[in-house]
Amino acid sequence: MGETMKDYADMLEESYSLMGDGVHDTDALLAWRKAKELKESQENITVTVTGIVKGGVVADFEGIRAFIPVSKLSLERIDDCNPFLGKELEVRVFEADMDEDKLILSAKEILKEQKENGRKKKLSDIKVGQVFHGVVATIKDYGVFVDIGDDLSGLVHISQISHERIRHPKAVLKEGQETDVKVIDVKDGKISLSIKALLDDPEDVEEEEFVIPESEEIGTSLGGLLKGLRID
Repeated sequence: MGETMKDYADMLEESYSLMGDGVHDTDALLAWRKAKELKESQENITVTVTGIVKGGVVADFEGIRAFIPVSKLSLERIDDCNPFLGKELEVRVFEADMDEDKLILSAKEILKEQKENGRKKKLSDIKVGQVFHGVVATIKDYGVFVDIGDDLSGLVHISQISHERIRHPKAVLKEGQETDVKVIDVKDGKISLSIKALLDDPEDVEEEEFVIPESEEIGTSLGGLLKGLRID
């Protein structure tokens, strides 16, 4: 979703009409000051979802009603916010404007960081030489990206697809195709894979050896040629 600040304001107004107006007092002023500080520091806080409104959910922050847009609840698309009711969420302050009575929170940035940290941890466990059974996810002119599971994928450059020269990866692979791949490099958060490293190179296949028998064994000696020859 691509909500603008006006969209958030409209959704906040809707939530206020459903839940009632807030009252500013000394505690509220302190809460707003804290919210503004948290916006600057981007420190994580935990809130409990207390209501479901149009476009998202609401939660209590130090006595202030805070709004969490549906697009800021998860990394995935959410069609129903009801399962979030009563749940604790780790969030950050996205917008804090006391004059407009606008406090918007977001869990999305935290979830993104957690996902990326998890990926880095998984990536650190990948070693050169490992073999995976993966699925071709995307085909490009320069190679294919193979999903090796656990939310990880790597690039098989076109030069690493086959021992034979190919004009385009589509000549031998298609999206959704399963294939074994070997890790040949892990650098800068990227995994380089090879298919041809697991294939026999035709040029390296040893030719079958034939033992040529001695001349007498195949009857090429003079005696062998004259033997049985009838001369009238």
